Amino acid sequence: MQALPWSWYTDPDVLRREQERIFRLAWQYVGHEGMVAEDGDQFAAAAGDVPVLVVRDGEKLSAFLNVCRHRGSQLVEGSANGQSIQCPYHAWTYGLDGGLRVAPRADREAGFDAEGLSLVELRLERWGPLLFVNPDTAAQPLLETLGPVPELVPLGGLEFRLRDDYELDANWKIACENYLECYHCPVAHKGFSAAFEVSPDSYRLEPTGEHVLSQFAPSKEDGEGQFHFVWPNLRINVYPGPGNVSVGPMLPAGPERSRGYLDYFFSPEADEGWVEELMTFDRQVGAEDRVLVERVQRGVRSGLLEHGRLLPESEQLVARFQELVLSAL
Repeated sequence: MQALPWSWYTDPDVLRREQERIFRLAWQYVGHEGMVAEDGDQFAAAAGDVPVLVVRDGEKLSAFLNVCRHRGSQLVEGSANGQSIQCPYHAWTYGLDGGLRVAPRADREAGFDAEGLSLVELRLERWGPLLFVNPDTAAQPLLETLGPVPELVPLGGLEFRLRDDYELDANWKIACENYLECYHCPVAHKGFSAAFEVSPDSYRLEPTGEHVLSQFAPSKEDGEGQFHFVWPNLRINVYPGPGNVSVGPMLPAGPERSRGYLDYFFSPEADEGWVEELMTFDRQVGAEDRVLVERVQRGVRSGLLEHGRLLPESEQLVARFQELVLSAL
């Protein structure tokens, strides 16, 4: 099976189209409710290249375009708390509802209309404590995109523990495709292959929903690992043992660079030693994947081959991901 053109993993124009036709039309995980637990809490995030600001105003959570209506400055970096949102450039100040409250010297300008200069609101929906934003006002509800995932992944009672950030010298699609197959596991993930059944007769690849690509790995001890990918870039991981979930997006940071993070949630009853052991295990797998995807990026950059090949069975989820990319573009 022929793969996507390798030029699509290096071409800035392809990335521009992906931002417009994929990321600006899709639900993006941006964080969890604990990041906006108190009135006035705010944090910055991203939906592709769209800067996002999530705000708590009393009982209401809202998401706005994190861009001042005056000259386009980003409003908030990181996280903050306050009863207003003030632009650091010219001090235009907005309420937590997004309405423009103060524009210095506006009283000297005839016909200045603050009513038409509120922050642009974005759609925000939740799955349990997880927050998702979509720049597309006409998008289908979040739960339709998630498909069977909420039934497969229990979030009840889990508590946020930590966030791991990282960057990769690889196109975002290469990183996603690497996540979507375990064909490479026996070669590149010795520790993972020692803990889980990775043979093609045991390790299951299942397109469990229109936008969901799932993998199920039987543990060699007890239980099963779940690894779900929600189009276009969300990874959701569940390991056997006490309640645990890690979730995070893979975001383009350039034609040949990507960035992402994983938010880890654990049951409060989980033993600290077990948590540390799992984190060490997961980070080792991530370090091994970094080497793989950056090596692929260096290969496709050569430009002397037009495309690669996919194995229809072992790489069926990669093929489905590429179909979705092709359809979107």
